[in-house]
Amino acid sequence: MISFELSDEQKQLQELARKFAKEEMIPKAEHHDHTGEFPFEVTKKAWELGLMNTHIGQEYGGLGLGVLDGIIITEELAYGCTGIATAMEANALAAAPVMVAGNDEQKKQFLGMLTNEPKYAAYCVTEPGAGSDVAGITTTAKKVGDEYVINGAKMWITNASVASWYFVLAYTDPSQKHRGMSGFLVPRDTPGITVGRKEDNLGQRASDTRGLTFEDVKIPAKYRLGNEGDGFKIAMSAFDHTRPVVAAGAVGLARRAMDESINYASTRKTFGTPIASYQAISFMIADMAKDIEAARYLVWRAGWEIDQGRRNTKFAAFAKAYAADMAMKVATDAVQVFGGYGYSKEYPVEKLMRDAKIYQIYEGTSQIQRLIIAKEIFERR
Repeated sequence: MISFELSDEQKQLQELARKFAKEEMIPKAEHHDHTGEFPFEVTKKAWELGLMNTHIGQEYGGLGLGVLDGIIITEELAYGCTGIATAMEANALAAAPVMVAGNDEQKKQFLGMLTNEPKYAAYCVTEPGAGSDVAGITTTAKKVGDEYVINGAKMWITNASVASWYFVLAYTDPSQKHRGMSGFLVPRDTPGITVGRKEDNLGQRASDTRGLTFEDVKIPAKYRLGNEGDGFKIAMSAFDHTRPVVAAGAVGLARRAMDESINYASTRKTFGTPIASYQAISFMIADMAKDIEAARYLVWRAGWEIDQGRRNTKFAAFAKAYAADMAMKVATDAVQVFGGYGYSKEYPVEKLMRDAKIYQIYEGTSQIQRLIIAKEIFERR
């Protein structure tokens, strides 16, 4: 039997996250968007309520929730502010490789850092000259005795300056292309790490995005995840867990844009009539509603598949591509509903439109998602 009914526990999580977004995130979102300050106060409260690190197993101090549970939480948090939500969700992306490939000692040490106190982590794969083309990275990790020496640079790293540790993808054997990559866990206080300036981004400005430089950074061999050559597989498998959750953030943003549009169209009058009564406006909002609903079900399916222990790569790509493109369109249409007011920073839809764009770029662009979908269709029939 197919059911779209949430469990009582999921409804409680949804209500907790919704209340938190309304009371703690929305009132502070404008400040963090304007200043670019990292939302330490908000994220600490989220951590205390158990709204962060939800996927980490109970044996390592987490709640041990499924991906679908995380999706439900993230949609509500993103409704409040996707910049602040991304600052929280970055922990999940960094933790995913550890959960996928870490041994018990690594999980206790690195996942435990995140659950024992409100700390942060970062996923370091993208480089100045290698974004979607992961095989184009140039960072290397050379084995010297019982240590690895890491050299290279990473770019567009979320939580770079606040992280207590990093997941770093580097070549241990460049001649093997992606099969020569390995994944490493690097404590932030390791000598040789330089954190760059905060990027002045278009949207999601509460998120801490910076470059990182690794110069002769020495870490013990025990901080390598899996075997040498497993890094690419580990890094990509993490996305099966996190892309559905990121897509849920796009759904939350779009829902907020729709609600703002409904409220405005219901009160804004032209010629003595609310603009919601005009078909040009009401049809635009009707399209928002149907597209948000469609995206949500794709996102839920992607989360549900991996929670069932099945490979969800295709469904994760479906969800990420559709939800990202949908959020951008809904946010753009929300600005249109508001007219000239929508173009002003005094109204919320301007920020929503800026925040939406990154969903088509990070964790794999919308074009990369289509490449993945095509590969799944033609090569995995």
